[in-house]
Amino acid sequence: MKESLAKDALPNVHVRAEVLVQALPHMQRYDQEIVVIKYGGHAMGDRAAAEDFAEDIVLLEQSGLKPIVVHGGGPQIGRMLGRLGIQSEFRGGLRVTDEATVEVVEMVLAGSINKQIVGWISAAGGRAIGLCGKDGNMVRARKATRTVLDPESQTEQEIDLGLVGEPEHVERGVLDAVLKAELIPVLAPVAFGADGQTYNVNADTFAGAIAGALRAKRLLLLTDVPGVLDKDKKLITDLTLEDCRRLIADGTITGGMIPKIETCIYALEQGVEAVVILDGKVSHAVLLELFTDHGAGTLIRRT
Repeated sequence: MKESLAKDALPNVHVRAEVLVQALPHMQRYDQEIVVIKYGGHAMGDRAAAEDFAEDIVLLEQSGLKPIVVHGGGPQIGRMLGRLGIQSEFRGGLRVTDEATVEVVEMVLAGSINKQIVGWISAAGGRAIGLCGKDGNMVRARKATRTVLDPESQTEQEIDLGLVGEPEHVERGVLDAVLKAELIPVLAPVAFGADGQTYNVNADTFAGAIAGALRAKRLLLLTDVPGVLDKDKKLITDLTLEDCRRLIADGTITGGMIPKIETCIYALEQGVEAVVILDGKVSHAVLLELFTDHGAGTLIRRT
């Protein structure tokens, strides 16, 4: 039996109805399309923010999209290493990963964080399954190589990051089967090498590889900044591949944003329609980006 509405409640109900009507064309645009969402360690925030994120993911799936969540966990890994008395070292913006560290990385990423996110999605009414790159031979990695500029000699020198890897091959069959079963994959960026070695993979890079292999409609990189900023620290709402390369070259894009942009470039070149870098701390940022005209963050396209 329907409940009667008080007269003062009608305006609010009409506003909600209007919001749903405005969202309809966006839902139709993404119907049955794959959307990969990278959920960063810093963007996870507090429990309320995590629950908002889980609700967004469930709503996407219920609206006909096929969301895939790839999560990071750098802060959580750092805290666990500290508890265990294992020293962390960063080179070129990446954590140097030795045998002891990679055990902790796998435990935290593929264990506690992964299952926590699965639990949040389940509590919001979704059906999620937690996996990592090693499951079903999903992601094979190779040892990552990085170079840094030596300040004294002004020459590029290769740095050894230990067991840090980068995706070499994605076997999409596992993900296709999971999506066909109407489950929401939650992926930890831990992968294996040709020799069976476990590798710690940057979550942005992992998400880009997944999105590229599945030719996703969108790749969303949730982070702790509003998006790409110009030299006056104002948000840039739209970029092309050419713009990205130019802004890196002229020094507008620097630091940790460079590898994110490199991931965007890779994903777009692999067939992803567009990539968005947005602030994961904003409540319901995913819904704002996908289901409204205003969007959120920086949208990057090929042209």
